[in-house]
Amino acid sequence: MSLLPPETTLTILASNKLGHAMQCEAVARALGISPDIRPVRPGAMFRLFAPSGPPDFRDLRDTPGAALRKPWPNIALASGRETVPYLRTLKKRSPGTFCVYLGDPRTSHDLFDLIALPEHDDYRAKNVISFLTTPHPRDAVALAEARDRPDPRIAALATPRIALLLGGASASYHYETKDIEAIAAIARTALRTQASLMVSPSRRTPPELVARVRTVIAETGAGENKAFIYDGSGANPYVSMLALADMFVVTADSVNMLSEAVSTGMPVHLYEPSGHAGKFMHLIGQLTARHAIRRWEGHFERWRYTPIDSTPLIATEIARRYLQYRKTSSPVIGS
Repeated sequence: MSLLPPETTLTILASNKLGHAMQCEAVARALGISPDIRPVRPGAMFRLFAPSGPPDFRDLRDTPGAALRKPWPNIALASGRETVPYLRTLKKRSPGTFCVYLGDPRTSHDLFDLIALPEHDDYRAKNVISFLTTPHPRDAVALAEARDRPDPRIAALATPRIALLLGGASASYHYETKDIEAIAAIARTALRTQASLMVSPSRRTPPELVARVRTVIAETGAGENKAFIYDGSGANPYVSMLALADMFVVTADSVNMLSEAVSTGMPVHLYEPSGHAGKFMHLIGQLTARHAIRRWEGHFERWRYTPIDSTPLIATEIARRYLQYRKTSSPVIGS
């Protein structure tokens, strides 16, 4: 169901980073609008000067494939540092377009009609809304569809299923040998129970960590119905993992994975690698207070909580603000 009039048009200025583009697509999905996705791929010099510099000159021409071509949309969404110059320029060229940026643009917050920021950024303004978890497309509908038609590799695993979601080094965390051994021990603990283990590394996951988990699986003699690691072969079964997991272990460096896991309502055990959560302590504290996550204490626990998903909340507020904007400003979209 759309939150906006059926004639509403929406363009996504899509970053080259999958996570940023996926957040925008998730919000568009929650709005009930099929977006016009325009990839933003500036040259090296323009990337260097983002977010303060101009967009790539090639995208300033009104030609097929250019990110800043006409027609202008009613709403534009963007996320990621490289997209800021594009959204800023679109707003100048089409003042009637309601421009929304997801995240901290790291420039003036007055450039756009609405900015959706994580709560841990702790910035308040009239055109700023805050959210707890990052937007993602793994909503209740997507999870239900995955349960009805799961990836066969995941469906074949014995129950209960434990999902191990692995991130990698970040500004706050890094992986030392002790972290690799600790996560290997978590995998071993899971496989010594009646549960099966499904592992989803990310592109940031240290290869030695994945190799160590594989060694543990081999040492425990786990068969095909007891363990699965996604190695990039075939379709990514990540949504099926989320949908069929009875428990999770998530590394604290991945806010996106943590946000997706707590949207299921299933127990989420948090493993914190070496380093310090920094500003993400707010997120960890809030999710702990809402009984969605517990720090890993060496054993698996079962509990339930109300699923947490900020995506529909963000979409609802965007829709409300846009309709108010259209009513009070009577914007005229540039042709």
